[in-house]
Amino acid sequence: MGTGKWWDALRLIICVVGCQLAGIVGSVFTVKSISTWYDALQKPSFTPPNWLFGPAWIMLYLLMAIAAFLLWRRGLSDRQIGLALVTFLVQLVLNALWSVIFFGLQSPFGAVIVIVGLWVAILFTIIRFFRISIAAGALLLPYILWVSFAAALNASIWLLNPQA
Repeated sequence: MGTGKWWDALRLIICVVGCQLAGIVGSVFTVKSISTWYDALQKPSFTPPNWLFGPAWIMLYLLMAIAAFLLWRRGLSDRQIGLALVTFLVQLVLNALWSVIFFGLQSPFGAVIVIVGLWVAILFTIIRFFRISIAAGALLLPYILWVSFAAALNASIWLLNPQA
Protein backbone atom coordinates (compact mmCIF):
# COMPACT_ATOMS: atom_id res chain seq x y z
CA MET A 1 0.00 0.00 0.00
CA GLY A 2 1.46 3.37 -0.99
CA THR A 3 1.59 6.44 1.22
CA GLY A 4 -1.64 7.77 -0.31
CA LYS A 5 -3.52 4.59 0.49
CA TRP A 6 -2.25 4.58 4.09
CA TRP A 7 -3.29 8.20 4.48
CA ASP A 8 -6.72 7.40 3.00
CA ALA A 9 -7.10 4.47 5.40
CA LEU A 10 -6.17 6.71 8.34
CA ARG A 11 -8.64 9.39 7.23
CA LEU A 12 -11.41 6.80 6.91
CA ILE A 13 -10.65 5.43 10.37
CA ILE A 14 -10.69 8.95 11.85
CA CYS A 15 -14.04 9.66 10.18
CA VAL A 16 -15.59 6.39 11.38
CA VAL A 17 -14.28 6.77 14.92
CA GLY A 18 -15.31 10.44 15.07
CA CYS A 19 -18.85 9.75 13.92
CA GLN A 20 -19.27 6.71 16.13
CA LEU A 21 -17.98 8.75 19.09
CA ALA A 22 -20.81 11.21 18.54
CA GLY A 23 -23.16 8.25 18.84
CA ILE A 24 -21.41 7.01 21.97
CA VAL A 25 -21.74 10.45 23.59
CA GLY A 26 -25.45 10.39 22.82
CA SER A 27 -25.84 6.84 24.08
CA VAL A 28 -24.32 7.72 27.46
CA PHE A 29 -27.33 9.94 28.08
CA THR A 30 -29.80 7.63 26.36
CA VAL A 31 -29.01 4.37 28.17
CA LYS A 32 -29.69 5.87 31.60
CA SER A 33 -33.20 7.00 30.66
CA ILE A 34 -34.55 4.25 28.38
CA SER A 35 -35.86 1.88 31.03
CA THR A 36 -37.03 4.64 33.37
CA TRP A 37 -38.11 8.03 32.10
CA TYR A 38 -38.52 7.16 28.40
CA ASP A 39 -40.54 4.00 29.06
CA ALA A 40 -42.96 6.00 31.22
CA LEU A 41 -43.73 8.50 28.42
CA GLN A 42 -46.80 8.29 26.22
CA LYS A 43 -45.61 7.53 22.69
CA PRO A 44 -47.34 7.59 19.30
CA SER A 45 -48.39 4.38 17.59
CA PHE A 46 -45.56 4.68 15.05
CA THR A 47 -42.83 4.43 17.71
CA PRO A 48 -40.37 1.70 16.70
CA PRO A 49 -39.13 -0.82 19.26
CA ASN A 50 -36.22 0.39 21.38
CA TRP A 51 -33.85 -2.26 20.00
CA LEU A 52 -34.08 -0.73 16.50
CA PHE A 53 -32.49 2.60 17.39
CA GLY A 54 -28.98 1.31 18.14
CA PRO A 55 -28.41 -0.58 14.87
CA ALA A 56 -30.04 2.20 12.84
CA TRP A 57 -27.77 4.84 14.32
CA ILE A 58 -24.63 2.73 13.99
CA MET A 59 -25.37 2.34 10.27
CA LEU A 60 -26.21 6.03 9.84
CA TYR A 61 -22.98 7.09 11.57
CA LEU A 62 -21.06 4.74 9.28
CA LEU A 63 -22.68 6.28 6.18
CA MET A 64 -21.96 9.76 7.54
CA ALA A 65 -18.31 8.81 8.12
CA ILE A 66 -17.90 7.50 4.58
CA ALA A 67 -19.48 10.67 3.19
CA ALA A 68 -17.10 12.88 5.20
CA PHE A 69 -14.15 10.71 4.14
CA LEU A 70 -15.05 11.09 0.45
CA LEU A 71 -14.73 14.85 0.83
CA TRP A 72 -11.68 14.87 3.10
CA ARG A 73 -9.71 12.62 0.74
CA ARG A 74 -10.06 15.33 -1.94
CA GLY A 75 -7.98 17.57 0.31
CA LEU A 76 -8.67 20.51 2.56
CA SER A 77 -7.12 23.17 0.35
CA ASP A 78 -10.43 23.69 -1.48
CA ARG A 79 -12.53 26.26 0.44
CA GLN A 80 -15.79 24.52 -0.52
CA ILE A 81 -14.59 21.24 0.96
CA GLY A 82 -13.54 23.00 4.15
CA LEU A 83 -16.94 24.69 4.46
CA ALA A 84 -18.75 21.43 3.77
CA LEU A 85 -16.77 19.64 6.47
CA VAL A 86 -17.35 22.45 8.99
CA THR A 87 -21.09 22.20 8.26
CA PHE A 88 -20.79 18.44 8.75
CA LEU A 89 -19.14 18.95 12.15
CA VAL A 90 -21.87 21.40 13.20
CA GLN A 91 -24.59 18.87 12.44
CA LEU A 92 -22.60 16.15 14.23
CA VAL A 93 -22.44 18.28 17.39
CA LEU A 94 -26.18 19.01 17.15
CA ASN A 95 -26.77 15.28 16.69
CA ALA A 96 -25.03 14.48 19.99
CA LEU A 97 -26.65 17.47 21.69
CA TRP A 98 -30.12 16.15 20.87
CA SER A 99 -29.55 13.08 23.08
CA VAL A 100 -28.22 15.26 25.88
CA ILE A 101 -31.35 17.45 25.74
CA PHE A 102 -33.98 14.74 25.15
CA PHE A 103 -32.64 11.97 27.39
CA GLY A 104 -30.14 13.71 29.67
CA LEU A 105 -32.26 16.75 30.50
CA GLN A 106 -35.49 14.84 29.79
CA SER A 107 -36.80 17.73 27.74
CA PRO A 108 -38.83 16.70 24.68
CA PHE A 109 -39.61 20.35 23.92
CA GLY A 110 -35.95 21.39 24.07
CA ALA A 111 -35.12 18.42 21.88
CA VAL A 112 -37.70 19.55 19.29
CA ILE A 113 -35.84 22.84 19.01
CA VAL A 114 -32.50 21.05 18.64
CA ILE A 115 -33.79 18.54 16.09
CA VAL A 116 -35.19 21.31 13.90
CA GLY A 117 -31.75 22.93 13.92
CA LEU A 118 -30.17 19.54 13.29
CA TRP A 119 -32.47 18.89 10.31
CA VAL A 120 -31.55 22.27 8.78
CA ALA A 121 -27.85 21.63 9.38
CA ILE A 122 -28.14 18.20 7.73
CA LEU A 123 -29.90 19.76 4.73
CA PHE A 124 -27.12 22.35 4.34
CA THR A 125 -24.53 19.58 4.71
CA ILE A 126 -26.22 17.47 2.02
CA ILE A 127 -26.38 20.43 -0.36
CA ARG A 128 -22.71 21.26 0.19
CA PHE A 129 -21.69 17.60 -0.14
CA PHE A 130 -23.67 17.11 -3.37
CA ARG A 131 -21.87 20.11 -4.91
CA ILE A 132 -18.57 18.34 -4.35
CA SER A 133 -19.46 14.63 -4.58
CA ILE A 134 -22.75 13.07 -5.64
CA ALA A 135 -21.82 9.89 -3.76
CA ALA A 136 -21.09 11.78 -0.53
CA GLY A 137 -24.36 13.70 -0.75
CA ALA A 138 -26.33 10.55 -1.50
CA LEU A 139 -24.83 8.77 1.51
CA LEU A 140 -26.47 11.39 3.75
CA LEU A 141 -29.99 10.93 2.37
CA PRO A 142 -30.91 8.03 4.72
CA TYR A 143 -29.73 10.21 7.59
CA ILE A 144 -32.05 13.12 6.81
CA LEU A 145 -34.92 10.69 6.28
CA TRP A 146 -34.31 9.07 9.68
CA VAL A 147 -33.97 12.48 11.38
CA SER A 148 -37.23 13.56 9.71
CA PHE A 149 -38.89 10.51 11.24
CA ALA A 150 -37.17 11.16 14.57
CA ALA A 151 -38.40 14.78 14.51
CA ALA A 152 -41.98 13.61 14.02
CA LEU A 153 -41.55 11.12 16.84
CA ASN A 154 -39.95 13.73 19.10
CA ALA A 155 -42.71 16.28 18.41
CA SER A 156 -45.39 13.64 19.02
CA ILE A 157 -43.86 12.65 22.33
CA TRP A 158 -43.72 16.31 23.38
CA LEU A 159 -47.39 16.81 22.43
CA LEU A 160 -48.47 13.61 24.21
CA ASN A 161 -46.49 14.51 27.34
CA PRO A 162 -46.88 18.25 27.93
CA GLN A 163 -45.72 17.83 31.54
CA ALA A 164 -42.41 16.27 30.46
